[in-house]
Amino acid sequence: MTVSLPSFEKAHLLVIGDIMLDRYWSGPTSRISPEAPVPVVKIGDIDDRLGGAANVALNISTLGCKTTICGVIGNDEPGQKIKTLLAESSIEDASITNTKTPTITKLRVMSRHQQLLRMDFEESLKGANDQDLLASISDILGSVDAVIISDYAKGTVSNPAKIIELCNKHNTPIFVDPKGADFQRYKNASFVTPNLSELEEAAGSSDVLEKVFEKAEALRAELNLDGLLVTLSEKGMVLISEKAAPYHMPTSAKEVFDVTGAGDTVIATLAAAYASGADIQSAMRLANLAAGVVVGKLGTSTVSTSELRNAIELDDKDLIRGLVTLEELSLQTRLCRQKGEKIVFTNGCFDILHAGHVRYLKEAAKLGDRLIVGMNSDASISRLKGSQRPIVALEERMEVISSLNCVDWVVPFEDDTPLELITTILPDTLAKGGDYIAEKIVGHDCVKNNGGETRILPFVDGCSTTSIIEKIKSLS
Repeated sequence: MTVSLPSFEKAHLLVIGDIMLDRYWSGPTSRISPEAPVPVVKIGDIDDRLGGAANVALNISTLGCKTTICGVIGNDEPGQKIKTLLAESSIEDASITNTKTPTITKLRVMSRHQQLLRMDFEESLKGANDQDLLASISDILGSVDAVIISDYAKGTVSNPAKIIELCNKHNTPIFVDPKGADFQRYKNASFVTPNLSELEEAAGSSDVLEKVFEKAEALRAELNLDGLLVTLSEKGMVLISEKAAPYHMPTSAKEVFDVTGAGDTVIATLAAAYASGADIQSAMRLANLAAGVVVGKLGTSTVSTSELRNAIELDDKDLIRGLVTLEELSLQTRLCRQKGEKIVFTNGCFDILHAGHVRYLKEAAKLGDRLIVGMNSDASISRLKGSQRPIVALEERMEVISSLNCVDWVVPFEDDTPLELITTILPDTLAKGGDYIAEKIVGHDCVKNNGGETRILPFVDGCSTTSIIEKIKSLS
């Protein structure tokens, strides 16, 4: 089961934070200035882009979500440019105009795709518009599915606690891209997304990745968060949540060209996918893929749904789905685990496929990222159910089950139980249908000892191969 794109167009997100204008002046350079030892750039192209919290909003809007932004801009030309860019990007503008401070602007001088100089135009916004900002947020909260605080420490979000309190009153999930060492400011948020250096600034550094995870969990518990998503640069990202072990996912980036705005893309995709109905681990996988795309672009950039869909396909290009041998399956599951994916295993005869089988397999697939179905051989079924079974030969049963979208691999086994398969693959979740006791299920002990779990799923009443066979007999 591969990760799929949710219905982004159904979600409405509010972005709150430091709105900026990113300006790029680009041109060739072929000589050094006679006035100082610096290159002379002949500017030939000027490109204005939404930056800061506005880039987060742009990422969300590009994915197809309805998007509203709330922040502070100046009564100046850069502020008017931001309003124009927001309108062109179909982003609802709930910004506040401050006549006393300029619009935050970052001007980058570029040549041959290299940044030579950055000039910042800004003044602190701290406390200047708190009441107006809270009033604007209160008016919008009732209509949104999730909120993002994009904190660049410029002063727009000088009191995040009040924003978080408002969101919690509306039961609205709130995602925070933090700044600074004081994470207490974000207590009671839903998810906080620091990079590794930001986490270490807040919780202390460590040379061992597992110790970083421990510090992150302690911080998550202290702040009463649903989760911490820590980006680890070339090591990918890890999700620390209350209800599961750390979920580490290696980076999907093939080539890093420019990391500008990558954090914006991560939190935008994470929140957009979650607000659109994805579970948090699926949302994390999509955020990881989106970040892998955006770091291959120049400057602050976004990821479209078509690019994200293509990234999903490329992420799966080394995988073989369908009918496999145990040796092939071992390789495939190893590739998946390198990407942080969770493996689910179930087994059965599946002699005559019926609705109960399909519903059960769909539920089993939801327990992880990849579903393996172990299938009894013909001889195995005959030993278990009598010489008249199976009705359908192994090759045909495997072909039918492998055609289901929820199933990734089908592998046969000759023994009466799939113990050899389970001990070789060591799935993260062992699924079984019926009224079994987990401790008595074949393979439970080895899966548990490896840190996995056994899940019992109910069968659908009235659906069984035996009842179908008896009905056919009664009609003959």
